[in-house]
Amino acid sequence: MSDNTNPASIGVQRRAATDVGGTFTDLVVFSRDPESGATTIETAKSSTTPPDFDQGVLDVFADLDVSLPDVRAHVHGTTVVINALTERKGATVGLIATEGFRDTLEIARGNRPDFFNLDYEKPPVFVPRALRREVPGRLTYRGEERSQLDVSGVGAIVDHFRANGVEAIAVCLLHSWANPEHERRVCDEVRRLWPEVAVVASSDLTREWREYERTSTAVLSAFVQPVAERYLRRLDERLTAAGLSDPTLVMQSNGGVSSIDAVAQAPIAMVESGPASGFFGAARLGRLIGEPNVLAIDIGGTTAKCSLIEDGQVRVMTDYWIGRNRTSSGYPAMVPVVDLIEIGNGGGSIARVDEFGKLHVGPQSAGARPGPVSYGQGGTEATTTDANLWLGRIGTDDFCGGSIIPDLAATEVALTAIGDGLGTDAAGAARGVVRIANNNMINALKLVSINRGHDPRHFTMVAFGGGGPMHAVALAKELGVRRVVVPNTAAVFSAWGMVMSDVRRDAFVTALHDLDETSIGVVATRFAELEAGASEQLAPDLGDGQAPTFQRLLKLRYQGQEHATEVPVDGDELTTARVEDVRERFRTVFEAEYTYRLDAPVEVVGLHLIATAPSGATPPDPEPLGPPDAGPARTGTRMVDFADDGRHEAAIYDLTALAPGMTFAGPAIAEGDGTSIVVHPGATARVDGHHNVVIDLEPELDPIPATRGD
Repeated sequence: MSDNTNPASIGVQRRAATDVGGTFTDLVVFSRDPESGATTIETAKSSTTPPDFDQGVLDVFADLDVSLPDVRAHVHGTTVVINALTERKGATVGLIATEGFRDTLEIARGNRPDFFNLDYEKPPVFVPRALRREVPGRLTYRGEERSQLDVSGVGAIVDHFRANGVEAIAVCLLHSWANPEHERRVCDEVRRLWPEVAVVASSDLTREWREYERTSTAVLSAFVQPVAERYLRRLDERLTAAGLSDPTLVMQSNGGVSSIDAVAQAPIAMVESGPASGFFGAARLGRLIGEPNVLAIDIGGTTAKCSLIEDGQVRVMTDYWIGRNRTSSGYPAMVPVVDLIEIGNGGGSIARVDEFGKLHVGPQSAGARPGPVSYGQGGTEATTTDANLWLGRIGTDDFCGGSIIPDLAATEVALTAIGDGLGTDAAGAARGVVRIANNNMINALKLVSINRGHDPRHFTMVAFGGGGPMHAVALAKELGVRRVVVPNTAAVFSAWGMVMSDVRRDAFVTALHDLDETSIGVVATRFAELEAGASEQLAPDLGDGQAPTFQRLLKLRYQGQEHATEVPVDGDELTTARVEDVRERFRTVFEAEYTYRLDAPVEVVGLHLIATAPSGATPPDPEPLGPPDAGPARTGTRMVDFADDGRHEAAIYDLTALAPGMTFAGPAIAEGDGTSIVVHPGATARVDGHHNVVIDLEPELDPIPATRGD
């Protein structure tokens, strides 16, 4: 249950999480009374404060009046890394590569998303050619030394980098994924000659093949390392000075937490820390309420992100690209990241009409400053939030939790300007903005579901972020999803996911073998080695007598193919007697995604080990369901424009007053701090024992086909 009353601090155990987004900084605090076992959840939002993001963290603690000495664990997620990369505000980087390979970074890949653009140019590299240097020495793809490494020229390279203002050095040598020895020797020599400089070795970030991707990953991590380390150290110092006694843990893109010291050495691992926690939170919530198959969507102030969760498991991959869109190939970062699609459509996304009279929404955003026009902070361009406000989907009395009186006059002027370009009025423009935003998000949801062989009708949509509950029902109707769940803490759900997060490490290694009775023993041995290494890494984060649990996945493909498919395996399946079982599982998974199977040999490309140890908070037990009458939570009615479903007199409910067991039907709006839940005509809503709002859409006449694999 969520409330805003601070429990007595004496003896109360508090766990907190802060999530710095592009527009808001969110806080969730779990407070548990050790005597009664009762747990309360408190939440708060405050404006993000660029460039001093740490100030926003202190502000949100102050807004909730949380005493930091009472906090026994704090998890932090931030957009500082992705912002530095997208805005190219990082360190000057020098690159050391194998002789003959300094241009790998610039040659890149031949992929051209803007295929028919004859003037297409690759995105500019992060390291100019003058700052890319080479060292002699060569390893084979087996990790064997072909020619000896010569580090005698490293001194001249360091002098050149010093003279040109280099602040961080990336080292990526050929085939160091198979044997990191040459990279380590080069890094040791650089540190001996220049102890103050930040040095990043590609083999410390990834042990997978593909030379360009590894080089890019090392460069991107070096680019943000000084910025991220300064930010994390400053945050830690300010929180400690304010009374926080336990060290802050940092959320990583794989859904696990780690220490500031560890993350500061490889900050690229936190590139999508906020979204990762939201999707792991959605998986945890799905398991909690008996909905293991989830289509999760997070709509914030700047972006919308979505991910598909099957059987309660979030997919983590290393095929992540920064800045990739329909006109740019972007930059690869080969680190464990939740499999997600992100688009520039959030509450602050700016609407515009082009020279052809076509309406666009995003990817440009009004951000936290000046924000949407309705915030009255100087914004002049209409946004999705402004459109939702004008259509009545957001109330004027409780706008931004009552902290802002919306500037309706300025909102009308901005929407009228959009309408003039479309030949309609302000209301017509607002409907168009909402429809275009919805269409953009539907396309993203299709990319993680239909395009990968999943039928959305077999999934429950979990919608969170400030904008998720406003758009979720419309998105679900378009995709045929029959149930939408809006979490109790939807507006700060990524921070909720952080409080729930466990310690986690993902190990990816390239290992090339035929999948047969001869090689399966070698694969089992490699997994055992990875487990031993993961146990050693996790040891400082584990309690006495605590041991990690492991999940094993094989990256498999048909011989002759380029890319691999991950297949989970149990330890007892890595035996000669079970090889055919693994092959058949691969064929089934492959066919579900690509619609066909081949009569061809299967080979192992790599191993993926997931090591986890519980450290997150336990959610409160569900409350008993009360009477279904939602009348006590009803505050009135108003006209609401539901876009494709027309204008209706909608019942308005106070979200904080809705109790477990209460039910209501659309057209309706449930308003709370930071979000509004839009329940379209024909849909029904109920409040479950965890205070989540569960919305059931009208059932379709046609039965849903059997799930894949049935």
